[in-house]
Amino acid sequence: MIELKDITVRFNRGSVDEVLALNNVNLTIGEGEFATVIGTNGSGKSTLLNLIAGDIMPDEGKVILDGKDVTRWPAYRRAVILSRVFQNPYLSTAPDMTIAENLLMAWFRGKTRYPKFSLNRALLKEFRLKLADLEMNLEDRITNTAGTLSGGQRQALTLLMAVLLKPRILLLDEHTAALDPKSAAQVIKLTEKFVSSYRLTSLMVTHSMKQALEMGTRIIMMHRGRIISDIPAREKELLTVDDLLGKFDNIRKKEKLSTEILANFRRQYA
Repeated sequence: MIELKDITVRFNRGSVDEVLALNNVNLTIGEGEFATVIGTNGSGKSTLLNLIAGDIMPDEGKVILDGKDVTRWPAYRRAVILSRVFQNPYLSTAPDMTIAENLLMAWFRGKTRYPKFSLNRALLKEFRLKLADLEMNLEDRITNTAGTLSGGQRQALTLLMAVLLKPRILLLDEHTAALDPKSAAQVIKLTEKFVSSYRLTSLMVTHSMKQALEMGTRIIMMHRGRIISDIPAREKELLTVDDLLGKFDNIRKKEKLSTEILANFRRQYA
């Protein structure tokens, strides 16, 4: 479903500020799999999602989604295959439009029909049923503007908009990081519900070791643009938060050691 082959991404290529954001990445996520992605700051997690979504293009390698080579497809063409939820709950909804109108935009995603004249009774009924699944009483506020909602409510609405047409792939970019604990827990509950019910192939970036362990079928660990560990379900079930934190501590220790060795080498041979 998601296949990355020998992917390399460089930012500021050819300049003194060049950054190797993804370094020869190979990854396959099968249909219906739910993988969580963890890693140190700057490890390439968000770049990975941006690459899959089509917001950035690889310098080398191929991106294959749903059996199609989409390496050079722009984001709008990939929107037929995938949906994405960002960290900021205010990013993907129009605050001056009603909840129903926001859902209507998602309903006509990828279609040419202009939605202004398409909000009818049948769709309103359908939207109310979908909103009831959020368990936030938003079905009774369907004519309210999205700007009147809390951050948690807007993120739940965003998630619903993302899965409304049952995309083949769902990308989640730290989508609970900006929420309070209660709202985050509800959005996580909804995420698991939608992914399971619709059998979505999902990739979720998170800084929460707890979420990484409790959600999904695999853990992808990244560092400095590489996938350094791919932990399957059977191994993930035996791990604890301390185990994952220990892996990061080992990375930092190795890096510190390597830096010290390099510094000593330079002192000796400079």
